[in-house]
Amino acid sequence: MRWIALHLGRRVARLVLWPITGYFLCFGATARRASRAYLTRALGRPAGWRDVGRHLFSFAATILDRIYLLNDRFDLFRIEIEGEAMMRQRYDAGHGALLFGAHLGSFELTRALGRQLPDQRIALTMYEENARKINATLEAINPAARPEIIPLGRVDTMLQVRDALEAGALVGLLADRSLGDEPTRRLPLLGDPAALPVGPFRMAAMLRQPVIFMAGLYLGGNRYRIRFVPIADFGECAPAQREAAIDAAMARYAAELERCCREAPLNWFNFFDFWSARPQ
Repeated sequence: MRWIALHLGRRVARLVLWPITGYFLCFGATARRASRAYLTRALGRPAGWRDVGRHLFSFAATILDRIYLLNDRFDLFRIEIEGEAMMRQRYDAGHGALLFGAHLGSFELTRALGRQLPDQRIALTMYEENARKINATLEAINPAARPEIIPLGRVDTMLQVRDALEAGALVGLLADRSLGDEPTRRLPLLGDPAALPVGPFRMAAMLRQPVIFMAGLYLGGNRYRIRFVPIADFGECAPAQREAAIDAAMARYAAELERCCREAPLNWFNFFDFWSARPQ
């Protein structure tokens, strides 16, 4: 796919996505069921085969576009940024922040912000097994695009995150799932409670850092919208109010997730029963 994408162009590469989508539509029973159940929630009506097919194609399209984004082919896309002024203000002041995303759209679009703010340092936190997979993939796509990764689950993880933030970096993580048995809280999402991990918000509270919701929404064709929304500032939170502030931040995070799912429903990429399962 990398060779096709970079040598034959995006139009030809997108044609290859149709048989791939068709394969998973026919044989990916688990993903198909999860997609239909989610889309029924997001669309407010029973989802059909065509809806599921479009959902799977959108997932494939964002993966394909990563090849271009990781090779700095931003000229191929029309990208709008909501909250750019706020991010530029933080950059000019030398302030870091935690970016909380989700398995929603394309998190790689943070690289587009890097084009607007060329010296902005961006680090990603993830578990080591995921980091190994990401690095292996990037080695095949573009070794020079390998991101700065802070591994989760280590003794010094919190110190590395703190040091990066104090140096003015944006530290991103996907806050809709977790590994292991960390605590979760059930919050309303598209009509029913869903379990969201508390850990990312507790880390933000302990580090007394601001949290910004980030989503890179695929709008079809070559159009994307990056959304930055402040949802908490734990630097202004007294210790006695920490748990209440965490609850409020998680509620705002869930509300932003729902807003994105309503506006751009084909961007939800949790292909399992998110509402009955613990985050994976």
